[in-house]
Amino acid sequence: MEKKNKYDELVDSIMDLVGGKENISFFTHCVTRLRFNVKDRSLVNIDEIEKIDIVVGTNWAGAQLQIIIGQSVGDAYKLICDKYGFEQEEAIDENLDDNDKKFNISINSIFDAISGCITPLLYVLIGCGMIKVLIILLGLCGISTDSSTCQILTFVGDAGFYFLPILVGYTAAKKFGANEGLGMVIGAMLIYPSFVSGISGGETYNFLGIPIYAASYANSIFPVIMCVAVMAPIERFIAKHSPDAIRSITESLLTILIMIPITYCVLGPLGAFLSQYLTAFILWLYDTTGFLGVAVLAGIRPLIVMTGMHSALQTYMISMITTAGYEPIMLPTAIINNVNQGVASFAVSLKTKDKDLQSTSRSCAITAVVAGITEPAMYGVNVKMKTPLYASMIGNFIGGAIIGIAKVYAYAFPGSVGMFGLLVCVGPTSMNFIYMIIALVVSVIVTFVGTMVLYKEAE
Repeated sequence: MEKKNKYDELVDSIMDLVGGKENISFFTHCVTRLRFNVKDRSLVNIDEIEKIDIVVGTNWAGAQLQIIIGQSVGDAYKLICDKYGFEQEEAIDENLDDNDKKFNISINSIFDAISGCITPLLYVLIGCGMIKVLIILLGLCGISTDSSTCQILTFVGDAGFYFLPILVGYTAAKKFGANEGLGMVIGAMLIYPSFVSGISGGETYNFLGIPIYAASYANSIFPVIMCVAVMAPIERFIAKHSPDAIRSITESLLTILIMIPITYCVLGPLGAFLSQYLTAFILWLYDTTGFLGVAVLAGIRPLIVMTGMHSALQTYMISMITTAGYEPIMLPTAIINNVNQGVASFAVSLKTKDKDLQSTSRSCAITAVVAGITEPAMYGVNVKMKTPLYASMIGNFIGGAIIGIAKVYAYAFPGSVGMFGLLVCVGPTSMNFIYMIIALVVSVIVTFVGTMVLYKEAE
Protein backbone atom coordinates (compact mmCIF):
# COMPACT_ATOMS: atom_id res chain seq x y z
CA MET A 1 0.00 0.00 0.00
CA GLU A 2 1.43 3.37 -1.03
CA LYS A 3 2.26 5.65 1.88
CA LYS A 4 0.05 8.73 1.98
CA ASN A 5 1.88 12.04 1.71
CA LYS A 6 0.70 14.89 3.95
CA TYR A 7 0.48 17.12 0.87
CA ASP A 8 -1.71 14.73 -1.15
CA GLU A 9 -5.01 16.39 -0.29
CA LEU A 10 -3.65 19.83 -1.16
CA VAL A 11 -1.97 18.74 -4.39
CA ASP A 12 -4.98 16.72 -5.62
CA SER A 13 -7.60 19.39 -5.01
CA ILE A 14 -5.84 22.75 -5.23
CA MET A 15 -6.18 23.29 -8.97
CA ASP A 16 -9.97 22.83 -8.93
CA LEU A 17 -10.24 25.10 -5.89
CA VAL A 18 -8.35 27.98 -7.53
CA GLY A 19 -10.49 27.82 -10.66
CA GLY A 20 -8.35 25.58 -12.83
CA LYS A 21 -4.92 26.02 -14.38
CA GLU A 22 -6.30 28.41 -16.98
CA ASN A 23 -7.21 30.80 -14.13
CA ILE A 24 -3.56 31.03 -13.02
CA SER A 25 -1.37 33.69 -14.62
CA PHE A 26 1.64 33.13 -12.34
CA PHE A 27 2.54 30.65 -9.61
CA THR A 28 5.40 30.95 -7.14
CA HIS A 29 6.08 30.74 -3.43
CA CYS A 30 7.93 32.58 -0.66
CA VAL A 31 9.17 31.38 2.72
CA THR A 32 5.77 30.30 4.03
CA ARG A 33 3.15 30.80 1.30
CA LEU A 34 2.07 29.46 -2.06
CA ARG A 35 1.32 32.48 -4.26
CA PHE A 36 -1.21 32.20 -7.10
CA ASN A 37 -1.84 35.20 -9.34
CA VAL A 38 -5.40 34.53 -10.51
CA LYS A 39 -7.35 36.09 -13.36
CA ASP A 40 -10.81 35.74 -11.79
CA ARG A 41 -11.07 35.84 -7.99
CA SER A 42 -14.69 34.67 -8.06
CA LEU A 43 -13.57 31.21 -9.22
CA VAL A 44 -11.48 30.63 -6.08
CA ASN A 45 -13.10 28.57 -3.30
CA ILE A 46 -11.46 30.01 -0.19
CA ASP A 47 -13.64 28.10 2.29
CA GLU A 48 -12.68 24.69 0.89
CA ILE A 49 -9.00 25.63 0.63
CA GLU A 50 -8.90 26.55 4.33
CA LYS A 51 -10.43 23.17 5.25
CA ILE A 52 -7.34 21.34 3.94
CA ASP A 53 -5.29 20.07 6.91
CA ILE A 54 -1.91 21.36 5.75
CA VAL A 55 -3.27 24.88 5.06
CA VAL A 56 -2.74 27.28 7.95
CA GLY A 57 -4.68 30.16 6.38
CA THR A 58 -5.18 32.29 3.28
CA ASN A 59 -4.70 35.92 2.36
CA TRP A 60 -5.40 38.12 -0.67
CA ALA A 61 -2.88 40.69 -1.92
CA GLY A 62 -4.61 42.32 -4.86
CA ALA A 63 -5.16 39.57 -7.44
CA GLN A 64 -2.70 37.25 -5.70
CA LEU A 65 -4.02 34.41 -3.57
CA GLN A 66 -1.58 33.50 -0.81
CA ILE A 67 -2.02 30.08 0.80
CA ILE A 68 -0.08 29.87 4.04
CA ILE A 69 1.62 26.50 4.51
CA GLY A 70 4.62 27.18 6.74
CA GLN A 71 8.35 26.64 6.26
CA SER A 72 7.81 23.38 4.35
CA VAL A 73 6.03 25.27 1.57
CA GLY A 74 8.82 24.44 -0.89
CA ASP A 75 7.91 20.75 -0.80
CA ALA A 76 4.25 21.47 -1.57
CA TYR A 77 5.25 23.90 -4.33
CA LYS A 78 7.44 21.29 -6.05
CA LEU A 79 4.70 18.63 -5.93
CA ILE A 80 2.13 21.02 -7.43
CA CYS A 81 4.55 22.07 -10.17
CA ASP A 82 5.32 18.44 -11.01
CA LYS A 83 1.66 17.44 -11.20
CA TYR A 84 0.27 20.41 -13.12
CA GLY A 85 3.24 21.34 -15.30
CA PHE A 86 4.24 24.66 -13.74
CA GLU A 87 7.96 23.89 -14.03
CA GLN A 88 8.34 26.10 -17.13
CA GLU A 89 8.05 29.45 -15.40
CA GLU A 90 9.20 31.45 -18.43
CA ALA A 91 5.93 30.74 -20.26
CA ILE A 92 3.93 31.84 -17.23
CA ASP A 93 6.09 34.97 -16.89
CA GLU A 94 5.05 36.00 -20.40
CA ASN A 95 1.40 35.77 -19.44
CA LEU A 96 2.14 37.85 -16.37
CA ASP A 97 3.85 40.46 -18.52
CA ASP A 98 0.79 40.62 -20.74
CA ASN A 99 -1.35 41.33 -17.69
CA ASP A 100 1.10 43.91 -16.44
CA LYS A 101 0.81 45.88 -19.67
CA LYS A 102 -2.59 47.09 -18.50
CA PHE A 103 -2.17 50.43 -16.77
CA ASN A 104 -3.23 49.57 -13.27
CA ILE A 105 -1.80 51.41 -10.28
CA SER A 106 -3.06 50.68 -6.77
CA ILE A 107 -1.69 50.69 -3.24
CA ASN A 108 -1.40 46.89 -3.37
CA SER A 109 0.50 46.98 -6.66
CA ILE A 110 2.91 49.61 -5.30
CA PHE A 111 3.59 47.60 -2.13
CA ASP A 112 3.98 44.44 -4.20
CA ALA A 113 6.46 46.15 -6.53
CA ILE A 114 8.60 47.47 -3.67
CA SER A 115 8.52 44.13 -1.89
CA GLY A 116 9.39 42.23 -5.06
CA CYS A 117 12.43 44.44 -5.66
CA ILE A 118 13.76 44.36 -2.09
CA THR A 119 12.95 40.85 -0.82
CA PRO A 120 15.56 39.07 -3.02
CA LEU A 121 18.23 41.36 -1.54
CA LEU A 122 17.43 40.77 2.12
CA TYR A 123 20.21 38.18 2.44
CA VAL A 124 22.70 40.75 1.16
CA LEU A 125 21.46 43.39 3.59
CA ILE A 126 21.44 40.91 6.47
CA GLY A 127 24.93 39.62 5.74
CA CYS A 128 26.52 43.04 5.29
CA GLY A 129 24.54 44.44 8.25
CA MET A 130 25.73 41.69 10.57
CA ILE A 131 29.31 42.38 9.49
CA LYS A 132 28.77 45.92 10.79
CA VAL A 133 27.50 44.45 14.08
CA LEU A 134 30.62 42.23 14.19
CA ILE A 135 32.81 45.35 13.87
CA ILE A 136 30.95 46.91 16.83
CA LEU A 137 31.48 43.73 18.88
CA LEU A 138 35.19 43.72 18.03
CA GLY A 139 35.41 47.32 19.22
CA LEU A 140 33.69 46.42 22.50
CA CYS A 141 36.25 43.63 22.93
CA GLY A 142 39.08 46.17 22.73
CA ILE A 143 40.14 45.50 19.13
CA SER A 144 40.99 48.72 17.30
CA THR A 145 38.62 49.54 14.47
CA ASP A 146 41.61 51.13 12.70
CA SER A 147 43.26 47.73 12.27
CA SER A 148 43.61 46.37 8.74
CA THR A 149 41.19 43.51 9.47
CA CYS A 150 38.46 45.87 10.71
CA GLN A 151 38.99 48.14 7.73
CA ILE A 152 38.51 45.23 5.31
CA LEU A 153 35.38 44.20 7.20
CA THR A 154 34.16 47.80 6.91
CA PHE A 155 34.73 47.77 3.14
CA VAL A 156 32.72 44.57 2.80
CA GLY A 157 29.92 45.71 5.13
CA ASP A 158 29.57 49.02 3.31
CA ALA A 159 29.73 47.46 -0.18
CA GLY A 160 26.33 45.78 0.09
CA PHE A 161 24.68 49.09 0.90
CA TYR A 162 26.70 51.51 -1.25
CA PHE A 163 26.08 49.47 -4.42
CA LEU A 164 22.39 48.93 -3.66
CA PRO A 165 21.29 50.87 -6.77
CA ILE A 166 22.99 48.29 -8.99
CA LEU A 167 21.60 45.34 -7.02
CA VAL A 168 18.11 46.85 -6.98
CA GLY A 169 18.42 47.54 -10.71
CA TYR A 170 18.77 43.80 -11.26
CA THR A 171 15.88 42.72 -9.01
CA ALA A 172 13.62 45.53 -10.26
CA ALA A 173 14.25 44.54 -13.88
CA LYS A 174 13.35 40.95 -13.01
CA LYS A 175 10.22 42.12 -11.23
CA PHE A 176 9.01 44.38 -14.05
CA GLY A 177 10.00 42.06 -16.90
CA ALA A 178 12.92 44.09 -18.25
CA ASN A 179 16.44 43.03 -19.19
CA GLU A 180 18.39 42.56 -15.93
CA GLY A 181 21.60 43.94 -17.44
CA LEU A 182 19.88 47.17 -18.45
CA GLY A 183 18.40 47.45 -14.96
CA MET A 184 21.89 47.21 -13.48
CA VAL A 185 23.11 49.89 -15.90
CA ILE A 186 20.42 52.26 -14.60
CA GLY A 187 21.66 51.69 -11.06
CA ALA A 188 25.31 52.07 -12.10
CA MET A 189 24.56 55.38 -13.86
CA LEU A 190 23.48 56.87 -10.54
CA ILE A 191 26.64 55.94 -8.62
CA TYR A 192 29.25 56.29 -11.37
CA PRO A 193 32.39 57.53 -9.50
CA SER A 194 33.03 60.62 -11.63
CA PHE A 195 29.36 61.65 -11.41
CA VAL A 196 29.34 61.16 -7.62
CA SER A 197 32.61 63.05 -7.08
CA GLY A 198 31.51 65.84 -9.41
CA ILE A 199 28.17 66.30 -7.62
CA SER A 200 29.82 66.24 -4.19
CA GLY A 201 32.40 68.75 -5.42
CA GLY A 202 29.71 71.21 -6.46
CA GLU A 203 29.96 70.63 -10.20
CA THR A 204 26.76 71.11 -12.24
CA TYR A 205 25.69 68.90 -15.13
CA ASN A 206 23.05 69.02 -17.83
CA PHE A 207 21.87 66.70 -20.60
CA LEU A 208 20.89 68.39 -23.88
CA GLY A 209 20.46 71.60 -21.92
CA ILE A 210 18.23 69.99 -19.27
CA PRO A 211 19.74 70.59 -15.81
CA ILE A 212 20.54 67.56 -13.66
CA TYR A 213 19.63 67.85 -9.99
CA ALA A 214 22.56 67.30 -7.63
CA ALA A 215 21.59 64.32 -5.48
CA SER A 216 23.39 61.41 -3.84
CA TYR A 217 22.05 58.02 -4.92
CA ALA A 218 24.41 55.70 -3.05
CA ASN A 219 22.48 53.37 -0.70
CA SER A 220 19.22 54.43 -2.41
CA ILE A 221 16.30 52.26 -3.52
CA PHE A 222 13.33 54.43 -4.57
CA PRO A 223 15.05 56.15 -7.55
CA VAL A 224 16.13 52.90 -9.19
CA ILE A 225 12.79 51.14 -8.70
CA MET A 226 10.96 54.07 -10.27
CA CYS A 227 13.38 54.29 -13.19
CA VAL A 228 13.31 50.57 -14.00
CA ALA A 229 9.50 50.49 -13.70
CA VAL A 230 9.37 53.13 -16.47
CA MET A 231 12.18 51.52 -18.45
CA ALA A 232 10.43 48.13 -18.72
CA PRO A 233 7.54 49.20 -21.00
CA ILE A 234 9.89 51.43 -23.01
CA GLU A 235 12.19 48.47 -23.67
CA ARG A 236 9.25 46.24 -24.64
CA PHE A 237 7.93 48.90 -27.04
CA ILE A 238 11.32 49.29 -28.74
CA ALA A 239 11.80 45.51 -28.95
CA LYS A 240 8.35 45.07 -30.51
CA HIS A 241 8.94 47.69 -33.22
CA SER A 242 12.59 46.94 -34.01
CA PRO A 243 13.57 44.88 -37.06
CA ASP A 244 14.92 41.49 -36.03
CA ALA A 245 18.22 42.08 -37.80
CA ILE A 246 19.14 45.07 -35.61
CA ARG A 247 16.97 44.45 -32.54
CA SER A 248 19.94 43.60 -30.29
CA ILE A 249 21.38 47.05 -31.07
CA THR A 250 18.27 49.20 -31.07
CA GLU A 251 16.67 47.64 -27.98
CA SER A 252 19.65 48.35 -25.71
CA LEU A 253 20.91 51.57 -27.31
CA LEU A 254 17.56 53.37 -27.63
CA THR A 255 16.40 52.24 -24.19
CA ILE A 256 19.52 53.63 -22.52
CA LEU A 257 19.40 56.89 -24.52
CA ILE A 258 15.76 57.48 -23.62
CA MET A 259 16.37 56.62 -19.97
CA ILE A 260 19.29 59.05 -19.54
CA PRO A 261 17.18 62.26 -19.22
CA ILE A 262 14.33 60.39 -17.50
CA THR A 263 16.72 58.98 -14.89
CA TYR A 264 19.00 61.94 -14.26
CA CYS A 265 16.52 64.79 -14.72
CA VAL A 266 13.14 63.45 -13.56
CA LEU A 267 12.75 60.13 -11.77
CA GLY A 268 16.12 60.00 -10.04
CA PRO A 269 15.64 63.32 -8.24
CA LEU A 270 11.97 62.49 -7.54
CA GLY A 271 12.92 59.17 -5.98
CA ALA A 272 15.62 60.85 -3.89
CA PHE A 273 13.06 63.39 -2.64
CA LEU A 274 10.59 60.65 -1.72
CA SER A 275 13.23 58.69 0.18
CA GLN A 276 14.50 61.77 2.03
CA TYR A 277 11.05 63.04 2.96
CA LEU A 278 9.80 59.60 4.07
CA THR A 279 12.81 59.30 6.39
CA ALA A 280 12.41 62.90 7.58
CA PHE A 281 8.69 62.38 8.26
CA ILE A 282 9.23 59.25 10.34
CA LEU A 283 12.02 60.92 12.32
CA TRP A 284 9.81 63.97 12.85
CA LEU A 285 7.07 61.68 14.09
CA TYR A 286 9.58 59.97 16.40
CA ASP A 287 10.88 63.27 17.80
CA THR A 288 7.43 64.87 18.12
CA THR A 289 5.40 62.03 19.63
CA GLY A 290 8.22 60.50 21.66
CA PHE A 291 7.68 57.12 23.28
CA LEU A 292 3.92 57.29 22.68
CA GLY A 293 4.40 57.31 18.91
CA VAL A 294 6.71 54.29 19.09
CA ALA A 295 4.19 52.51 21.33
CA VAL A 296 1.33 53.16 18.90
CA LEU A 297 3.36 51.99 15.89
CA ALA A 298 4.33 48.85 17.81
CA GLY A 299 0.71 48.25 18.79
CA ILE A 300 -0.59 48.43 15.23
CA ARG A 301 2.36 46.54 13.78
CA PRO A 302 0.20 43.44 13.01
CA LEU A 303 -2.18 45.65 11.01
CA ILE A 304 0.76 47.18 9.13
CA VAL A 305 1.96 43.68 8.20
CA MET A 306 -1.53 42.58 7.14
CA THR A 307 -1.84 45.53 4.75
CA GLY A 308 1.67 45.00 3.35
CA MET A 309 2.84 48.49 4.34
CA HIS A 310 5.88 47.03 6.10
CA SER A 311 7.35 46.31 2.65
CA ALA A 312 7.27 50.00 1.73
CA LEU A 313 8.93 50.91 5.03
CA GLN A 314 11.96 48.79 4.17
CA THR A 315 13.25 51.65 2.03
CA TYR A 316 13.13 53.96 5.07
CA MET A 317 14.96 51.41 7.24
CA ILE A 318 17.74 50.96 4.68
CA SER A 319 18.09 54.73 4.36
CA MET A 320 18.30 55.21 8.13
CA ILE A 321 20.88 52.49 8.72
CA THR A 322 23.09 53.62 5.85
CA THR A 323 22.94 57.33 6.68
CA ALA A 324 22.47 57.54 10.46
CA GLY A 325 23.96 54.16 11.35
CA TYR A 326 20.90 53.03 13.31
CA GLU A 327 17.11 52.66 13.14
CA PRO A 328 15.01 53.55 16.22
CA ILE A 329 11.45 52.41 15.48
CA MET A 330 10.58 49.77 12.91
CA LEU A 331 13.21 47.09 13.48
CA PRO A 332 13.04 46.99 17.32
CA THR A 333 9.22 46.93 17.25
CA ALA A 334 9.24 44.27 14.50
CA ILE A 335 11.26 41.94 16.74
CA ILE A 336 8.85 42.48 19.63
CA ASN A 337 5.80 41.94 17.42
CA ASN A 338 7.12 38.74 15.86
CA VAL A 339 7.96 37.18 19.21
CA ASN A 340 4.61 38.24 20.65
CA GLN A 341 2.70 36.66 17.78
CA GLY A 342 4.38 33.38 18.69
CA VAL A 343 3.74 33.86 22.40
CA ALA A 344 0.04 34.55 21.81
CA SER A 345 -0.19 31.43 19.65
CA PHE A 346 1.57 29.37 22.34
CA ALA A 347 -0.82 30.65 25.01
CA VAL A 348 -3.73 29.45 22.86
CA SER A 349 -2.15 25.99 22.68
CA LEU A 350 -2.09 25.84 26.49
CA LYS A 351 -5.70 26.92 26.92
CA THR A 352 -7.49 25.14 24.09
CA LYS A 353 -8.77 21.56 24.37
CA ASP A 354 -8.77 21.07 20.61
CA LYS A 355 -5.89 18.68 19.82
CA ASP A 356 -5.46 19.94 16.25
CA LEU A 357 -5.39 23.56 17.40
CA GLN A 358 -2.89 22.69 20.11
CA SER A 359 -0.51 21.17 17.57
CA THR A 360 -0.96 23.97 15.05
CA SER A 361 -0.54 26.72 17.66
CA ARG A 362 2.66 25.25 19.07
CA SER A 363 4.32 24.79 15.68
CA CYS A 364 3.29 28.30 14.66
CA ALA A 365 4.68 29.67 17.93
CA ILE A 366 8.09 28.09 17.33
CA THR A 367 8.20 29.44 13.78
CA ALA A 368 7.40 32.98 14.95
CA VAL A 369 9.62 33.14 18.04
CA VAL A 370 12.68 31.36 16.63
CA ALA A 371 12.55 32.11 12.90
CA GLY A 372 10.65 35.41 13.06
CA ILE A 373 8.10 34.17 10.48
CA THR A 374 4.72 35.31 11.78
CA GLU A 375 2.29 34.48 8.97
CA PRO A 376 1.36 31.00 10.28
CA ALA A 377 0.78 32.30 13.82
CA MET A 378 -1.03 35.46 12.70
CA TYR A 379 -3.31 34.06 10.01
CA GLY A 380 -3.60 30.52 11.29
CA VAL A 381 -4.33 31.29 14.95
CA ASN A 382 -4.33 34.87 16.21
CA VAL A 383 -6.38 36.63 13.52
CA LYS A 384 -8.87 33.76 13.42
CA MET A 385 -9.36 33.78 17.21
CA LYS A 386 -9.13 37.60 17.41
CA THR A 387 -8.46 37.85 21.19
CA PRO A 388 -4.85 36.54 20.89
CA LEU A 389 -4.26 39.25 18.28
CA TYR A 390 -5.63 41.90 20.66
CA ALA A 391 -3.40 40.60 23.46
CA SER A 392 -0.31 40.72 21.22
CA MET A 393 -1.14 44.31 20.22
CA ILE A 394 -1.37 45.29 23.89
CA GLY A 395 1.97 43.59 24.57
CA ASN A 396 3.47 45.34 21.55
CA PHE A 397 2.22 48.70 22.84
CA ILE A 398 3.86 48.22 26.25
CA GLY A 399 7.11 46.98 24.72
CA GLY A 400 7.13 49.85 22.23
CA ALA A 401 6.67 52.35 25.04
CA ILE A 402 9.75 50.98 26.81
CA ILE A 403 11.73 51.11 23.55
CA GLY A 404 10.67 54.73 23.04
CA ILE A 405 11.48 55.82 26.59
CA ALA A 406 14.88 54.09 26.60
CA LYS A 407 15.61 55.12 22.99
CA VAL A 408 16.56 51.61 21.86
CA TYR A 409 18.20 51.44 18.43
CA ALA A 410 18.82 48.67 15.89
CA TYR A 411 22.19 48.91 14.16
CA ALA A 412 21.73 46.42 11.29
CA PHE A 413 19.22 44.25 9.46
CA PRO A 414 18.53 41.08 11.47
CA GLY A 415 18.99 37.65 9.93
CA SER A 416 15.84 36.61 11.77
CA VAL A 417 13.29 39.09 13.09
CA GLY A 418 12.64 36.73 16.01
CA MET A 419 14.46 36.25 19.28
CA PHE A 420 17.83 35.97 17.51
CA GLY A 421 17.21 39.37 15.95
CA LEU A 422 18.13 40.87 19.31
CA LEU A 423 21.76 40.81 18.16
CA VAL A 424 21.18 43.84 15.93
CA CYS A 425 20.58 45.89 19.08
CA VAL A 426 24.15 45.32 20.22
CA GLY A 427 25.63 48.79 19.93
CA PRO A 428 28.30 51.14 21.23
CA THR A 429 26.65 51.08 24.68
CA SER A 430 25.67 47.84 26.43
CA MET A 431 22.52 49.44 27.91
CA ASN A 432 20.91 49.58 24.47
CA PHE A 433 20.89 45.77 24.34
CA ILE A 434 19.78 45.45 27.97
CA TYR A 435 16.83 47.83 27.48
CA MET A 436 15.79 45.88 24.39
CA ILE A 437 15.73 42.64 26.39
CA ILE A 438 13.71 44.33 29.15
CA ALA A 439 11.19 45.63 26.60
CA LEU A 440 10.88 42.19 25.03
CA VAL A 441 10.45 40.35 28.35
CA VAL A 442 7.79 42.77 29.63
CA SER A 443 5.86 42.66 26.34
CA VAL A 444 5.99 38.85 26.28
CA ILE A 445 4.57 38.64 29.82
CA VAL A 446 1.77 41.08 28.97
CA THR A 447 0.95 39.19 25.74
CA PHE A 448 0.92 35.79 27.44
CA VAL A 449 -1.22 36.89 30.40
CA GLY A 450 -3.52 38.89 28.11
CA THR A 451 -4.12 35.90 25.84
CA MET A 452 -4.78 33.57 28.77
CA VAL A 453 -7.36 36.03 30.11
CA LEU A 454 -9.03 37.14 26.86
CA TYR A 455 -9.09 33.90 24.88
CA LYS A 456 -12.22 31.85 25.41
CA GLU A 457 -12.69 28.41 23.91
CA ALA A 458 -15.55 28.40 21.40
CA GLU A 459 -18.47 26.09 22.23
